[in-house]
Amino acid sequence: MALYVPQSFSVDDRTAINRLIRDHPFATLVTPATPEPWVSHLPLLLKDGDSRLIGHFARANPHWEHVGGIGSIAIFHGPHAYVSPSWYEEPAQAVPTWNFTSVHVHGPLAIFDDATKTRGVLDALIDRFENHRPAPWKLALSDRQRDAMMGAIVGFEMPIRRIDAKFKLSQNRSRDDRLRVIEALGCEGYSAATETAAWMQAYAGVSDERSD
Repeated sequence: MALYVPQSFSVDDRTAINRLIRDHPFATLVTPATPEPWVSHLPLLLKDGDSRLIGHFARANPHWEHVGGIGSIAIFHGPHAYVSPSWYEEPAQAVPTWNFTSVHVHGPLAIFDDATKTRGVLDALIDRFENHRPAPWKLALSDRQRDAMMGAIVGFEMPIRRIDAKFKLSQNRSRDDRLRVIEALGCEGYSAATETAAWMQAYAGVSDERSD
């Protein structure tokens, strides 16, 4: 279940990888099974530096009952955008493509049987998505309501065993073409294109590389 990563698009910069996971925490979690894999979409957070991910399932989601002893994959999608050949210096010699960033995190899932650990996951998620707000929402339920809510979720952690990262950001094109793509994406007028241009600026080698 490896990710296809041509050398041009391979990433081993852990700071860049962690940035993608932190900036785009909503993941696709896949656990192999027969006849079909289990797939869930849920936010995951890096903890303990960058050694594990944490999250929770809805207890009604049977995925959590099928993770024991099996390696899972958490797939994080970063910024991505369509790239037109018309933006290159020689458009007739090229074809359309899609620039994107993706990180696949591999590891076993460990289900928490401790309510305190599950509450820790919930608190971490609330803090992550609320703490920047002028009036952050706080968990202020009665004991009975809180216990009912906690009983409806299943916390887990994923110790990170391997990471495959692919930043396809026109690194196989000339520096001039990359600069053209950055400029064009910045003019597209939608947020994903603007963010893709910013990631190209940061990670596609246009800042310190000499012109061809």
